[in-house]
Amino acid sequence: MRYFEDFDPGDEFEFGNYTVTEEEIIRFAEQFDPQSFHLDSVAAKESIFGGLIASGMHTLSILMRMTVDGFLNQVAGLGSPGIDEAKWLVPVRPGDTLSVHLTVLATVPSRSRPERGVLKLSTDVLNQNGEVVAVQKGLVMVGRRPA
Repeated sequence: MRYFEDFDPGDEFEFGNYTVTEEEIIRFAEQFDPQSFHLDSVAAKESIFGGLIASGMHTLSILMRMTVDGFLNQVAGLGSPGIDEAKWLVPVRPGDTLSVHLTVLATVPSRSRPERGVLKLSTDVLNQNGEVVAVQKGLVMVGRRPA
C-alpha cells in the first residue's frame, strides 16, 4: 500500500491495456451519449470523424477503470474532490488499445485533516500508436501512513 508520504511531484506511473470494441462503443452511447457518430457506423462514416468513435465520457470511464486497477487499488485512496480538466484530443475508435501515463504534479498536505493529503495528477490516455487521445487533470485524497 502506498501512502501520501510515498509520492513526490514528478513521480510517473504507466499502466493499463484496454482494447475498445465497436459493441461497447455503441452500448455506452445508447445509454449515455446517443449521438449518431457513436451509435451507427454507417452514419458515422458521413460525419466529420469518418467512422465510429467512442464518446469522450466513455473514454474517461475506461480511464477510471484502468486507474483503479493500475494505481488506486495500491494507494490509500480516500476519493477525489474533483477533476480540474478533461480534454479529448484524438478520437478513440473500435480496436484501439488504450493505456495510461500518470504524473504527480503536486503533493499538498491537508491543513484541516492531518491524516490525509491531496495529490494533483495529470493523466494521459494513449492509444496503441502512442498518441495522446485524452488528458485529465484532477485531485485524489490519500491517507497518510498510520503511526
